[in-house]
Amino acid sequence: MKSQTVTLFALVFAAVGLAHDHAHEGQIPLNYVKYPYQAMYPGDDDVTADSIFSGITTFAKLPWVQCLGKDRDTTFDIAFIGAPFDTGTSYRPGARFGPAGIRAGSRRLTLYGGYNVPLEVNPFLSGLKIVDCGDIPVTPYDNKYAIQQIESGHKELLHRPAFSPLGNDALTGKPLVPISIDGKNHPRVVTLGGDHTIVLPLLRSIHSAYGPISVIHFDSHLDTWKPSVFGGAPSDQAAINHGTYFYWASQEGLIKNGSSIARPADYVNDDASGFQRIEAREIDTIGTDGIIDKIRKTVGNRPVYLSIDIDSIDPAFAPATGTPETGGWSTRELRTILRGLDGLHIVSADIVEVAPAYDTNAELTTMAAADVLFEVISVMAKTPLGKVAN
Repeated sequence: MKSQTVTLFALVFAAVGLAHDHAHEGQIPLNYVKYPYQAMYPGDDDVTADSIFSGITTFAKLPWVQCLGKDRDTTFDIAFIGAPFDTGTSYRPGARFGPAGIRAGSRRLTLYGGYNVPLEVNPFLSGLKIVDCGDIPVTPYDNKYAIQQIESGHKELLHRPAFSPLGNDALTGKPLVPISIDGKNHPRVVTLGGDHTIVLPLLRSIHSAYGPISVIHFDSHLDTWKPSVFGGAPSDQAAINHGTYFYWASQEGLIKNGSSIARPADYVNDDASGFQRIEAREIDTIGTDGIIDKIRKTVGNRPVYLSIDIDSIDPAFAPATGTPETGGWSTRELRTILRGLDGLHIVSADIVEVAPAYDTNAELTTMAAADVLFEVISVMAKTPLGKVAN
């Protein structure tokens, strides 16, 4: 037995030695880039594990385009834009640093190429032009003006023509036409918040292209409270905050009543704002498949806007947020549910309430936020914003 053990060890050692010698032949000098674009878009069979921790931090190492500056004429299919606003929050501030934190958490998304195995797509190599537009300039001194800045910045991106044509329907082969009310092929905008107040100006922008929109809202709070209840509305501007923005969106006719869906609690206000509800604890009885089924039945084939509050994830997995609540979903559960939205016409999306100051040293929350958006853009990449003409 002893001699067999020694022989086995010798064979393994020899094999390792041969492998090392073979690998040594293929080594390349430090900082040598064999494929010029590998750092941005590595794909199957390309060199991966590049130094993704170096360089300017954009979302998933995407090209940085100054969409609101010198690159105003640049077109794209999906744009990431930051909205560093947190002066509408009621508990812990800090979400103004959310865009920077989410970008830092996204650095390794293309470490292994960026392929989404469950959805069978690499959004970064799907033929779409995806860019990081930086942040909307947002003042921290005047909420009214900041909300106007967010709406204007988002609208400027949304009303730019999309880089790629819609093409033909995959099933019928017939040409696709835009689903927007203005008949234009709009790009998608993914907004990095910011506290949840930013969704009111975002929905105002979305309304200009799509009219009243169905909303899928993931949150530990309803955010449809009447201003007289949430905050007391001591002024007109104080009445707009991260707990009332959906109330105002409903009052302004931005939401398609009855086809929007949220997760839970002050039901009277929520009903009045036109939302259907799914409670977090329902996952214990109907599972992720049941949650997905309820969402899809509510939304149907309508264009949909997706708003994700990071506090919908339990603070065990995402502690860095302004108003944490225990009993939420795990990161894996939320990602599974988002993949279940495959095929929906998600016109744009946001993730909000990421406050990196409360995160762990391991960046759990910012990584979770980035991974959630990876699922979102994977779904977007598979379904163009078009329909077959009647």
